[in-house]
Amino acid sequence: MAGLRMLTAGESHGPALTAIVDGMPAGVPLEVEQIDAQLARRQKGHGRGGRMAIEQDQAVIQSGVRGGLTLGSPITLQVYNRDWANWSTVMAAGTEAALDERRVERPRPGHADLPGAVKYGHRDMRNILERSSARETAVRVAAGTVGRALLQALGIDVVSHVLAIGDVGDVDRDQAAALRSPAAWQALAAQAEHSPVRCADPALGAAMVARIDQAKAAGDSLGGVIELAVTGVPMGLGSHVQADRRLDSRIAGAMMSIQAIKGVEVGLGFSAAVRPGSLVHDEIIYDPVYGYGHCTNRAGGMEGGISNGETLVVRIAMKPIPTLYTPLKTVHIGSREVQSASVERSDVCAVPAAAVVAEAVLAWTVAQVLLETTGGDQMAQVQARVAALRQASVDF
Repeated sequence: MAGLRMLTAGESHGPALTAIVDGMPAGVPLEVEQIDAQLARRQKGHGRGGRMAIEQDQAVIQSGVRGGLTLGSPITLQVYNRDWANWSTVMAAGTEAALDERRVERPRPGHADLPGAVKYGHRDMRNILERSSARETAVRVAAGTVGRALLQALGIDVVSHVLAIGDVGDVDRDQAAALRSPAAWQALAAQAEHSPVRCADPALGAAMVARIDQAKAAGDSLGGVIELAVTGVPMGLGSHVQADRRLDSRIAGAMMSIQAIKGVEVGLGFSAAVRPGSLVHDEIIYDPVYGYGHCTNRAGGMEGGISNGETLVVRIAMKPIPTLYTPLKTVHIGSREVQSASVERSDVCAVPAAAVVAEAVLAWTVAQVLLETTGGDQMAQVQARVAALRQASVDF
C-alpha cells in the first residue's frame, strides 16, 4: 500500500495549480467551502503584495468526492490563476509562446533562480521561478485541507499563531512549550485570527505591523517565527524502529518543504540544549479516565519519534522573501556583469500567510502518519482504530 500521497503541478502564472490526492479513505466529510475558507485565510495578512489583489482563490473539486463525502478514489483539486489572462502569451505551452518577453537573466540572491537554472540548463530563469514560487502553496493548502478534514472527523485539530516578525516578537520557550489544553490552544488561535499579522498579543501585533511598514518603505522584506499545535493526537503515531517512520522527522521534513522555511523546533527545541535534564523531560502521570500523560509538555508531544498523547507543538522560522524592491547585487548570466537582481512582484512579509500554509502541511503530514498507523479504506474503520489507540493508553 502506498498510503496517503499527494502531487502538485502548475506554474505561478500558468492557467491553474493542480493537486491529486490519493489514498484518502471513503466517507470523510468534505465540502469545497472548507477548502475555500482556508484559501481565503492564506491570502490575508499585512505585508502581502499586489498578486493578492488579483487572485481570489477558489478550489474546484474535479474528482473523488460525491455528496459531500470522499469516495476512496483519487481526489483532483484545481485552483485557477486569474493572473493567467495577463501571462497567456508569455507562459503558453505551445511554440507560439513569447519566450523573449519577461525573461529573467539576473538571478535573485536567496532564490532558486541560479541553482535551478544551472541544474536544468535554462538560460531564462523564469522557467525556474514559475514553479519554485510560493504561489504553489495555494494548492498545497487545498490538499492539506483534505487531510485536515480527516483529522477533524477524528477530534484532531491544527492551529497556529505568529510569535515574531523580524526583530519584533515573543519567542519565550517556557511559555511556548507549556502544556495547554485543546480549548486554550483554540482560544489562542481565535485571538490570532483577528490580527492582521496573526499575532495573539494585540500590542505585539501592532508593533509587527509598524515594522512591516518600515521594511516596505525601505524596499526590504521580513521573515518571522510561527508556532503550531496539533491537539487531540492519540499516543502511538509514528515509530522508533526506522528513521523514516519517526513522527518528528516526518514533521520536520514537511515543514522544511515549505518555501522560505529555514528552521524547525519541536517542543523546547534548541533551548533544551542549554538546560539540565531535570528541566527538559516531562514527568509521567496516570489518570484512570484519560490514561497516561505528562505534567508538562516540553517534548512537544513526541518522544522517540512517537506521539505521546500530548499536544504536538512545532515552531518554524521563515526567512525574509528573496525579492527585494531595493534589490541586492547579482551577476547577469549572459554578460556576467555585476547588476541589480531582478524584481518580481512580491510580498514584503508573508509570515501570516505562511502560518496558514504550515497548518495545512502539518495537517497533511499528521494525516499521513495516522493512516500509516491505523490503515482503513473507509472512515468507520479509521475511527474505530483511532478509538482503540486512545483506549490503549488507559488500559495499558
